[in-house]
Amino acid sequence: MSSHYLFQTEEIMNIVNRFGQPFYDKVVKDMETYVEKWALTSLQLIPSYSVNLVFRCHSAQYGAAVLKISKVEFGGIEKEWQTLNHYAGRRMCRVFEADLEAGVLLEQGMLPGTPLRAVEDLDKRLDVFCSLYRDMHLPPAAADSYPTYAGWVNRITDYMSTRNDCIELYEHMRRAQEMLAVVTATYAQSMLLHGDFHHDNILLGEDGEYRIIDPKGVIGDPVFDTPRFILNEFGDDMTPEVGDKINHIIAVFAEQLQIPSQVLRQCLYIETTMGVCWCAEDGATPEEYAKLLATAAFAESLLHE
Repeated sequence: MSSHYLFQTEEIMNIVNRFGQPFYDKVVKDMETYVEKWALTSLQLIPSYSVNLVFRCHSAQYGAAVLKISKVEFGGIEKEWQTLNHYAGRRMCRVFEADLEAGVLLEQGMLPGTPLRAVEDLDKRLDVFCSLYRDMHLPPAAADSYPTYAGWVNRITDYMSTRNDCIELYEHMRRAQEMLAVVTATYAQSMLLHGDFHHDNILLGEDGEYRIIDPKGVIGDPVFDTPRFILNEFGDDMTPEVGDKINHIIAVFAEQLQIPSQVLRQCLYIETTMGVCWCAEDGATPEEYAKLLATAAFAESLLHE
């Protein structure tokens, strides 16, 4: 068994460009340590380069697995470990091993691992989402160790108030913050949410069942785990046809999940606006600003259907 993974030149460039040279050097050492420690073979890098480096692999002890290596300061690995441990396989993948101080995690690999996005029939996608969502959410074991959904909204609102070049986006974010207060006046449960519950984090397993991966771990009412999925159905162009599709999704969710349509629309506006403001924070160019603003405006228009 080889104790290391040989990075391709393009992979190295992508890692260094995204995370920096020190992180790449850390990854090389981590690979040597944990591939041997956990008896991993057949490593394959998944070229996502988001907040973690992710490798498919095979564990001698556990079988199909996924190895994640993160910048420790991001804190995401620890929240994912806590959330997956708490759910213990309930609708989510299982977690096997971790070194939280090193930002390294080994979890269940889903085979074939086909994402829900690959299902062409919209109503079938909605049925899968609703079946996973129902009765999924658990009260947290240690709420203080997680961020809150309201905290996410308040933090990005405060940030956008400092951006004099994004005044219109800030106005959307301020309205979204006000809307959050309206929703949480009625929907105020403190449950452990996934926080990024969409198509690409819902994978098909060998048993024919879908399971959820990559939880962010955030505290809030379960209604706030609905909009990320809807947002991922927007597509690239905000056409009337897309509006019709989103209205259909909301109607299905309202019926199957017993959440009022207006609440779903409010949650969608909050989530969409927060998402585009995160893009602005991450360095979106002035050329991209118009698209971000159009996306927020589209979500706002859906409030009035």
